[in-house]
Amino acid sequence: MLSLPSDWQPHAPLEHLHLDWLTQANIQVAVLRLDLIDPLISGNKWFKLIEHLAAADQVGAKGIISLGGAHSNHLHALAAAGKRFGFPTVGLLRGHPQETPTVLDLQAFGMQLHWLGYGGYRARHEPGFWLPWQAKYPQLQPVSEGGGGLRGARGCAGLLKMARDQLSAVGWNDYNGWWLAAGTGTTLAGLVLAEAGAHPVYGALAVPDDNGVAQQVEAIFQEAGLRDPAYELFDASRGGFAKVDPALLAFMEMTEKHSGIALEPLYTGKALLALKQQVDAGRFAPDTRLIFVHTGGLQGRRGFAVMGKD
Repeated sequence: MLSLPSDWQPHAPLEHLHLDWLTQANIQVAVLRLDLIDPLISGNKWFKLIEHLAAADQVGAKGIISLGGAHSNHLHALAAAGKRFGFPTVGLLRGHPQETPTVLDLQAFGMQLHWLGYGGYRARHEPGFWLPWQAKYPQLQPVSEGGGGLRGARGCAGLLKMARDQLSAVGWNDYNGWWLAAGTGTTLAGLVLAEAGAHPVYGALAVPDDNGVAQQVEAIFQEAGLRDPAYELFDASRGGFAKVDPALLAFMEMTEKHSGIALEPLYTGKALLALKQQVDAGRFAPDTRLIFVHTGGLQGRRGFAVMGKD
């Protein structure tokens, strides 16, 4: 059976973010540091996997098969978990064989890789996509790209309690909302479900609007039976997924220098820059308190020339 040690309970600290543009606007931000929960099974990816692993265990599956790209944080966390906790993993990858730092890690962690090309990967949403893979790996549980869907969202709902339990440590008795990057929207959906309207959740889209994140999020809410969800999406893609520009890199460099918190350019860097833009535009009133979710993904920095350091 696929089961995890009961004593492994990852924890992320909540820390104040001190930056001049926040001070000038009289906005307070506390960062939930999911990047610090574990050196390898890092960020929000673990929480998106929790319910998928539980479902696999319930049906007697021996391991997990899932999808991602050559820099996938999801596959990296999945493969690392498989190695640590002793269950097999299989990755179906976008594109053609290549050696990225992430791919080399996947192989080192023991994940079996299959490259689908680009056309084959685009077919992942078509009916029957999983049938040949389930025939090839009948003892493995299929998990959608990024660990998405309602199960992934429910796993992320636990982040609410993790943050609330630490409010007193940052001197807060309440907060006004959440801000985080949205790639599939699963973590955002989990927080919206957990909040049940008590506080709004703001998602900074790391992908263009035509990638269907809004539709995926709404599908999760519909399946969960949630009416009138309190959330808002902002475009932070800067022209497309994995699009990195000098202004973004300069912002990241300055932020890391003054905060000591490492970012990556695909999610956390874009999300924090989008927050600055909204703060500068007067979107939030003075004395607003926001929880910024650092979704991890720092291993993916190795695939990009970020400030010439990686």
